Amino acid sequence: MSIRGLEEQQHLETEYVMPTFARKSVQFVRGRGMYLEDDTGKCYLDFLSGIGVCSLGHCHPAVVDAITAQAEKLIHVSNYFYIEDRGQVARGLSDMLDGGAPENTRGTWKTFFANSGAEANECAIKLARLRAKERVAHAGNTDRAPSLIVTLVKSFHGRTMTTLAATGQSGLQRGFEPIPEGFVYTPINDVDALRALFERFDGQICAMMLEPIQGESGVHPCTDEFLQEARRLTAETGALLICDEVQCGIYRTGAPFAFQRADIVPDVVTMAKGIASGMVCGACAAHGDAGEVLKAGTHGSTFGGSNLAMAAARATLRELSDPTMALGVDEVGSYFAERLKKVDGIRGVRGAGLMVGADLAEGLVAGRVVDAALEAGLVINATGPQTLRFLPPLICSKDDVDEMIEKLTRACELAS
Repeated sequence: MSIRGLEEQQHLETEYVMPTFARKSVQFVRGRGMYLEDDTGKCYLDFLSGIGVCSLGHCHPAVVDAITAQAEKLIHVSNYFYIEDRGQVARGLSDMLDGGAPENTRGTWKTFFANSGAEANECAIKLARLRAKERVAHAGNTDRAPSLIVTLVKSFHGRTMTTLAATGQSGLQRGFEPIPEGFVYTPINDVDALRALFERFDGQICAMMLEPIQGESGVHPCTDEFLQEARRLTAETGALLICDEVQCGIYRTGAPFAFQRADIVPDVVTMAKGIASGMVCGACAAHGDAGEVLKAGTHGSTFGGSNLAMAAARATLRELSDPTMALGVDEVGSYFAERLKKVDGIRGVRGAGLMVGADLAEGLVAGRVVDAALEAGLVINATGPQTLRFLPPLICSKDDVDEMIEKLTRACELAS
């Protein structure tokens, strides 16, 4: 019966679901902590966590209890009204974003709640352009307001038309032309190229948006020098610095947000994925004058900041705020990276905390390794022909790493 369940789902999806994903031949039906179970009862160690979403692992009691209690009271009323938890979650995010910042840069962060990283980034883009126009109008200047947004080559900011335009990957844009204008791209970690770009487009740039660690391209961190120069140039020109922390934020790297590891403070931060440990939730937070740009009627969302999302987010952030959690991510992440480097077939490891990318040796194909790993009971991901990505739940332990290394080693042997 369980096999028929998978076969039925495959048949129905082939018939009725748009084939936008090349799904693996497995149907997960249960999860607990670091593990998933398919419809045949087979158990899998999960080192992808829904693409960095299930921060606390699968079905964490605190999140399950919060969602259950909220669903029994009220599921949805729309953003025309106040609801429980939204203000508390926004305050919690403000505290996280402010943590460790220099005294003279601290202040309240204001959040718009969305449903995804793409929506959070759309909000940031709209905010940046509206702010630029308002600043020009307020100054009584008749010049055209700056509207260009700088992003990075090989970045990923979403699948909507505008966030796709912001994404510095022409292959993902192909076929959807005309792509919205207003974005220019620069290579990651090339400080000289970044300076030259700001000089070339002097007076035309309203913001720079970047991922402190590029996730979809294979886990490529920005250097501290590059992030600090981006902060200097945007501040000097009056542009906003937007950090897309959709994948690398919410303690994924050990710090609440990856930008904090470089000792900078951006103007706007976008987030999603791990914020509610599996419930749909995204957010765009801004401080200073950037936090005051959007007013009633300038932006909105039907489902953003819903009752269920806020209940799950509050429970998730409460658990993650335990100081031992961040220390654990750092410690286990370092242990993970060192063990991964010693696996036959792995020739390069990079990342931070529990956001790790690994390049495979010549002769190994990432897709085959992923399939072999799945057969061995391990869930991982490939971001390129020879690149693996690991985004385990933040509750991952050294024992979990040891089990993963054993399964990965076997998968590399089978795929060679």
